[in-house]
Amino acid sequence: MVTTTEAPGLWRDAERCYRVVTARDPRFDGQFIMAVRTTGIYCRPSCPASTPKVQNVRFYPTSAAAQANGFRACRRCLPDAVPGSPDWNLRADLAARAMRLISDGTVEREGVPGLARRLGYSERQLGRVLTAELGAGPLALARAHRAHSARLLIEMSGLPLTDVAFAAGFSSVRQFNETIREVFATTPSQLRAASLRRGRRDADQGATRLSLRLPFRPPFDADGLLRFFADRAVPGVESVTDESYARTLRLAHGTGVVRLTPAPDHVRCELHLADLRDLSSAVSRVRRLLDLDADPAAVTRVLGADPALAPVVTAVPGIRVPGSVDGEELLLRALLGRDVLDVLGEQVPAEEGVTRLFPTAAQIATAGLPGDVTGVATALAEGRLDVHVGRDAAELRAELLACPGITPWTADYVLMRVLGAPDVLLTGDAALGRGAAALGIKDVADRARRWTPWCSYAGMYLWRADPAPEVGTSQP
Repeated sequence: MVTTTEAPGLWRDAERCYRVVTARDPRFDGQFIMAVRTTGIYCRPSCPASTPKVQNVRFYPTSAAAQANGFRACRRCLPDAVPGSPDWNLRADLAARAMRLISDGTVEREGVPGLARRLGYSERQLGRVLTAELGAGPLALARAHRAHSARLLIEMSGLPLTDVAFAAGFSSVRQFNETIREVFATTPSQLRAASLRRGRRDADQGATRLSLRLPFRPPFDADGLLRFFADRAVPGVESVTDESYARTLRLAHGTGVVRLTPAPDHVRCELHLADLRDLSSAVSRVRRLLDLDADPAAVTRVLGADPALAPVVTAVPGIRVPGSVDGEELLLRALLGRDVLDVLGEQVPAEEGVTRLFPTAAQIATAGLPGDVTGVATALAEGRLDVHVGRDAAELRAELLACPGITPWTADYVLMRVLGAPDVLLTGDAALGRGAAALGIKDVADRARRWTPWCSYAGMYLWRADPAPEVGTSQP
């Protein structure tokens, strides 16, 4: 079962937003931006500064919209250093799909024409929709994303500032300097000096090795994610311990290796990249993999209200729906399970317990595997099937089901994990059915009406309740 939701956005409800700001509620950080006309500064909702008068406040959906209206980022609360808006998964409209691709670095790699092409719209149509929905066009949104990436590198690495400029996606050092001054009201060198005084930079970081802190909205079920990845790990490509998860990454400009270690208030992300231009995309993909932009409070309000689910919701707070770092890989893994031939996938220098990349669709297409797998891999390799985070859910599902060997279960599984679709319920899944029975739920499809728009999370709870899990069969 798949449903989609188009949310109007909390930022449009000024009265509610102001109540959140007055309460300094950190659960809403990243869901909207507060801008203060008298100071020219924009902040996160939980900013510790004195609450401005209501007549002096404006609300925007994104940092880019605030910047486009002449506001600069608050140096005290750092409004960009928060989890992203859960709207980009909850919503299934063009604006949400565009935001997912922008955060993946599509504009830096392919320009606005490439972004529009991936979304199936003209550049003019795309600009008009994004400006109306998000208060800024694609270039402004990408510029805000670059500014955030640059600030991370300035404050958390020892890279020369010139290298930071190009790694963050700026086309020139001049553009980099101007953007940092306009967005943060300071220079790059002053930002770095301030971060050193605060002791924020991690030591001993080279040009290709970075250690970052990825924020999330608590609570966060890190143990559940690590178990999920451990049960499905592909040897050589992934390595899981009780404390961390590591894997190789195939990125636009080269390869990478990441190790993720959950902490009480963040996830430590240690990255080794062949090309620093892939930093923004790597971080975006890792955040989606761990579902770090989720709003667990919203999920709990809905699912915890069901008497059958309430005990497991209480027992496992902050459950996440695991995402994916690569749509093509996720689809092929769903078809292959863990039966990926060891001879496939390029070798990489052994690091963090991993030694090779997941094989490409072209490699799998010529590996002599069963016909249906080969057919899907060939379609991916030839570009006849494209699985990425900017796809429309209904269109992608139809294309997947048109491929021999892809079942409705597999198609919905891909939507849930690649697109981050929050309202997908795998009703034909055996493990999910066993979990539902263990909780006394007789008709899962009928009960799911109570769980919208969080059916994907309900499914994770049902999987967790399965008394006899059979990893590798119905849960690739």
